[in-house]
Amino acid sequence: MKEEIIPHVFLNETGDKTPSEPNLSPPPPSEADVANNIKEFGQLSTPGKGEQSAIHCLTIIGQVEGHMSLPPQNKTTKYEHLIPQIVGICEDPKIQGVLIILNTVGGDVEAGLALAELIASINKPTVSLVLGGAHSIGIPISVASDYSFITPTASMTIHPVRMNGTVIGVSQTFEFFDQMQERIVHFVERNSNISGDRFRELMLAVGKLAMDVGTVLVGKEAVEEKLIDEVGGLTEAMNKLHELMNEKKNQEVGSDK
Repeated sequence: MKEEIIPHVFLNETGDKTPSEPNLSPPPPSEADVANNIKEFGQLSTPGKGEQSAIHCLTIIGQVEGHMSLPPQNKTTKYEHLIPQIVGICEDPKIQGVLIILNTVGGDVEAGLALAELIASINKPTVSLVLGGAHSIGIPISVASDYSFITPTASMTIHPVRMNGTVIGVSQTFEFFDQMQERIVHFVERNSNISGDRFRELMLAVGKLAMDVGTVLVGKEAVEEKLIDEVGGLTEAMNKLHELMNEKKNQEVGSDK
């Protein structure tokens, strides 16, 4: 004989018996979960009053680690940690905007460019803020957002592509370097207001770096070169992100009518 499953019942406000319904909504993240996300990834959705905030904070700190593991004493941002987070940001309806904070010396060129392309393709408003510095491959990441800020004392070092390890002295090696460099130039030109020719000039400038080629831009200089949109700090970046979020919300409301 088949056992009959009897659902649990409870009395509602009128005294009628109604079947109980399981609570399908996920529980809010615990303090331990939030602390672990900060410890492991340096990421969190900024907490609101008892609920998840509409803004997600994404940080690019230290060196961008790509295809090769760096020594354990190096402060790194692993791009394979950021990729699923960015996918989750695009899928999470509660997240309406993304704040990207950078303080990076650069790192793996292809990994950094991959992150920049992902950020540029996020389907929600994005604002970046350069603190301390965004050097080398950190530059494409910093300009990948919808709007960019740099603090007055932060700097950006623009220089040609470099590689570690054995380099074969043949023309094909130079062509490979030149091709990779052009990918960076085209991305920066497409996602900022600086021209490709001017970016190349800054990249190949001599006399500004000791025994090296390239250019260092500090705060306002990056804005004057049209690489970054505006000088500002966290308050300005947050205000701009809220502005972009409201604009998108109004556009969505208008398209529904």
